[in-house]
Amino acid sequence: MKEYYDVVIIGSGMGGLVAANILAREGKSVCVLEKNNQFGGNLQTFVRDKTIFDTGVHYLGGLSEGQNLYRYFDYLGILEGLQLRKLDKDGFDLITFDDDHIAYPHAQGYENFINNLVKKFPEEKKAIRTYCDKLKEVCKKFPLYNLETGKPYHDDAALFNLRAKAYIDSLTTNEKLRAVLAGSNMLYAGDPEKTPFYVHALSVNSFIESAYRCADGGSQITKLLVRRLKNFGGDTVKHQEVTRINVSDNRVNSVTTKKGKTVHGGLFISNIEPKRTLKLADEGHFRKSFARRIEKMESTISAFSIHITLKPKSFKYLNHNYYHYKNEEAVWNSPKYTQQNWPLSYMVSMGTRKNQGHWGDQLTAITYMRFEEVEPWVDTFNTVAHKNDRGKSYEEFKLKKTEIFLTELEKKFPDIRNCIHSIYTSTPLSYRDYIGSVQGSMYGHIKDANNPLKSFISPRTKIENLFFTGQSLNMHGILGVTISGVVTCSEILGGKYLLDKIVNSKNKTSQKTKV
Repeated sequence: MKEYYDVVIIGSGMGGLVAANILAREGKSVCVLEKNNQFGGNLQTFVRDKTIFDTGVHYLGGLSEGQNLYRYFDYLGILEGLQLRKLDKDGFDLITFDDDHIAYPHAQGYENFINNLVKKFPEEKKAIRTYCDKLKEVCKKFPLYNLETGKPYHDDAALFNLRAKAYIDSLTTNEKLRAVLAGSNMLYAGDPEKTPFYVHALSVNSFIESAYRCADGGSQITKLLVRRLKNFGGDTVKHQEVTRINVSDNRVNSVTTKKGKTVHGGLFISNIEPKRTLKLADEGHFRKSFARRIEKMESTISAFSIHITLKPKSFKYLNHNYYHYKNEEAVWNSPKYTQQNWPLSYMVSMGTRKNQGHWGDQLTAITYMRFEEVEPWVDTFNTVAHKNDRGKSYEEFKLKKTEIFLTELEKKFPDIRNCIHSIYTSTPLSYRDYIGSVQGSMYGHIKDANNPLKSFISPRTKIENLFFTGQSLNMHGILGVTISGVVTCSEILGGKYLLDKIVNSKNKTSQKTKV
């Protein structure tokens, strides 16, 4: 590390790496500081029994040529070498329920999506088409989602006040169809009373347009971004956790790391939770009303995951995901589980390899878990960079939860136990320690249709050279945080200037590799 950079970025999640690449391309000296052993935030992967697992990114949308994420990745120069597998065209996600043998498909391509669902609900074609038209209508109102100039229509009260569940329920009285349309709810941890329809629309639209898995894990995106950043002269430094943001005269002059390093800079971008950012900078430097609002923001629920390595040639590779629910009500109410009925829902996804054959080698199953369940071990911390043992009681807790979860999985995959070579687990503490999210939150803070401005965070802070980026800024997910990096850099470089650069990118010869 040098002593001074034009731009210092705290955290190497997707939003931070995108911002770093954009600003480095503009000739600025950039340094990204990361506390972990890996860069990438939710793009981190881990290896068990020579098998690669994703921590958070299980599939990507909008990556077919000309679509929004494709165009952003093209500008960033990371399409070349990106190895992807396109998921099943007629059902990239399958929505299933206990006591119902039918798997309800979410298909790629809007007409294909409609046609496949109409086969299951022949009397509901109008409702399904109206739903799809609304998705597209809402997504068009977010300019950067479509690589257009302008800002979201914050003065459009109807757009931000429309609740996802209320709108979907208004389309039909068919309870099953309502549940199926909202069936990939775990993409955004939707709350029936709060989650706006625009969050649902922005989350699912890009997957309907196209859905892919990264071969051998999503960390390849991180590696490509880091490589491009280094080509532009940028620095990325691991094992450097920022413990203080040093502010004087309403400007950040430097950050201090846990190892005692001080890095000075001209601009500072925080890619970590806003709540943590305020504490690192001292909340006294912000307006009390702003600090209180940030502190009171409610985080989305966390997760419990089991990562299974499979015995050779025991379990067929599934080129789709499952979202499974005990009943229709569980689509929205799963976070309100009790100890007696947990888990009310789960998502199953498989990783793919560059040379993927007939048989799978791993499977990940994810369900909701509230942070309160791991509070007995809240004072422990354990990562690859800082190894610690949380104790016997924690291991017993995980074993108990794993056994309950496996019993549920057996209902869908009766022979699953015979296919298991080994099992590894992640709890809300794992997500908290590795990702740095408050209480292991899956998707940052909850967007509330009842009070939209309460959950709005500007990329520009009242400290004149401190900016935010990442999933708390506008939307989560790879596309959402990519756009957040663009939003932050637009404040620095100018929105029209930057978007013209992106739209007129000269990387048009770059090609992703389909496997």
